[in-house]
Amino acid sequence: MKNDKSITAGGAIFARLKALGIDYVFANSGTDFPPIIEGLAEAKAKDIDLPNALVIPHEHAALGMAHGYYLLTGKAQAVMLHTNVGLSNGATGAINAACEHIPMLLMSGRTPVMEGDRFGARTVPIGWGQEMRDQAALVREASKWEYELKFPEQISQLLDRAYTISNSTPKGPVYLSLPRETLCEKISAEGLSDPISMAPVRGAPDPEAIMQAAKLLANAKNPLIIAQRGAGDEASFEAFSNWVEKWGIAVCSWWATHLAIATNHPCHVGTDPGKWMAKADVVLVLDSLAPWWPDMHKLADGAKVIHMGPDPLFSRYPVRNFQSDISIAGENSLTIPALITAMENLDHDSTANKKRLDALTLASNATRKTLLEKASARNAAGITKEWVSLCLGKALEGKTSTVFSELGTKLGFIERTERNSWFQEPHSGGLGWSFPAALGAQLAEPERICIATLGDGSYMFANPTACHQIAEALELPVLIVILNNEEWGAVRASVDGVYPKGYASKSNDMPLTSLKPSPDFTLTAKASRAWTKEVTSPDDVMDALSEAIEVVQTEKRCALLNIKILPD
Repeated sequence: MKNDKSITAGGAIFARLKALGIDYVFANSGTDFPPIIEGLAEAKAKDIDLPNALVIPHEHAALGMAHGYYLLTGKAQAVMLHTNVGLSNGATGAINAACEHIPMLLMSGRTPVMEGDRFGARTVPIGWGQEMRDQAALVREASKWEYELKFPEQISQLLDRAYTISNSTPKGPVYLSLPRETLCEKISAEGLSDPISMAPVRGAPDPEAIMQAAKLLANAKNPLIIAQRGAGDEASFEAFSNWVEKWGIAVCSWWATHLAIATNHPCHVGTDPGKWMAKADVVLVLDSLAPWWPDMHKLADGAKVIHMGPDPLFSRYPVRNFQSDISIAGENSLTIPALITAMENLDHDSTANKKRLDALTLASNATRKTLLEKASARNAAGITKEWVSLCLGKALEGKTSTVFSELGTKLGFIERTERNSWFQEPHSGGLGWSFPAALGAQLAEPERICIATLGDGSYMFANPTACHQIAEALELPVLIVILNNEEWGAVRASVDGVYPKGYASKSNDMPLTSLKPSPDFTLTAKASRAWTKEVTSPDDVMDALSEAIEVVQTEKRCALLNIKILPD
C-alpha cells in the first residue's frame, strides 16, 4: 500500500470484504454508487487488495449467482444493489437463500438523507423518489441480521458481525444498508486487512439427544430417513452412504433440493415416502423443511420421529407442526458423524440389518426399473420430462457435473451419484433461480459442467437477456436446457391436485396457465452469441444433449436447448 493511509469509505468496504475471505461482489450499481466506484478506483491506485467486483445487469441474477457459488464452494459471497428499487428486485433471491440456509452479505445503497449542504447529498429527483421509511423491511423476514451503516468508522466492525452471523448455524443472508453521504467520507485504511474479530458459531449436536436417537434407530424394525438438503460435507456424505447400507436403513429423497445419497444406492427408495412411512417405526427427518405431505402421507401408529439439522424445527416459519419426538440441532457435517459413532457402540442384530438391506435392494432395484421403463417409453405425441431426464443422466456419465433443476429434469429418472451433482429449486419457490445459480457455480468451478434445466416459465423469470449477457461477459459456458410445455405446469399440477375432478381439470384450456405463444428462446440466447438448438422429436434428444455438452466443454461458450415437451 502506498503512503496515503486514508481511503473513501466506499472503497474500505471492499477492502474489508477481502479480508473476510469474500472472492466476489456481485454488484448492480446506481446513483448511490459514486463513492463505491470512486473507492474501487482509489483502492486499485493504492494497491489495496480487493474482491472481484462483477457487473451483474439484474439483481435477481446477482443473488442467484451468490447462491450457486456457495453451493459448490461453501464460501459466502457479497451482493451489492441499488437503493430500494434494486433491493426489491433482489428480495426474491434473498427469500430463496433464507429458505435454503445460504449465507451471503447483502448490501444496498440508501438514498442520501440530506437535501444539500453535505458532500454526497441529493442531486437528481430520484434522490427523493427512492426515499423509504423502512427500506430494510423489503428483506427483513429473509435476513438473520440487518442494520444501516451510521458512521464510516463502523465498517470493519459491522462487516465482521454481518459475516459472522451469516455463517453461524443456521446460516442465512444478512443485510446492511449504505447511505451515500456516509460512503463519501474518508477514513483511515489502518486495520482493514486485519483478521476477522469474531468467529461464527458452528452448531454441534447435544450428545444426550444423539444417544437417544441412536438407540431408537438401532432398535428399529423398519427405520426410514427422509432427506431433503443433503448429508453435509464430502466426508459425512460418504459416511452417511456407508452407514445406511450397514444398518439397512431406507432413505427417501422427497422433494430433495440437495443430494443426500446416490440415486442408485441400494437403500435409496426413491422420492415418495408414502409406503415406507406406513410401516416405519422410527423416522429420521434429516434437514427437511416439509418431510411429507400431511394429507397424503401418514405415520404408522406409535412411530417415533427424530428431526435433525441446522434448525430442525425451522423456527423462521410460523406454521410447521410435524411430529418431533427428538429434535437435534447442528450442522449436518457434525450431526451425521456423531449419530454414526453413537450407533457403532450399541448392540445390534447384524443378521436383521442384512435381511433388511436385501429387501431394500430388491425394492430399490424395482423402483429404478419402473422409472427406467416409464422414461424409456416413447410417447407418439412428443417428448416427456422423464425422457429428457434419462437422456441427460446418460449424456453426463463419467463427467464432473452439476444439474440445477427448476421444474425441469426429475431426480430418479436422471441418475446422480456424487455430492453437489444435483440441486433443485428452493422450497420458497422464487422462480428464475437455476440459470443464475448455474452461472455462480460455473464461476466457482470453471472445469465443471454446470447445467440449468428449467421450464419455459422459469426461464422467463430468470431475466434471460441479463443472464446470457453475464454468461458471455464472464465467459461462463453453462448449458441451459429448457423443458418447454408452453404453460405454468406447476400451477396446472396444483389445480389438478386440489380439484382432481373439477371444472378446470376437465377443461381443455385451464385458466391462467397458458404461456402460448412461446417465444423463440433460441433468439434470446443467440443475441449473446450462445450456441442453440430446438428439439421437437424424442429421437433427437440424446444427440442434441451430447452436442451441447461438447460445445460447452470444447468451445467454452454458453449453449441452450429449447426442448418442446408434453405437459406432465
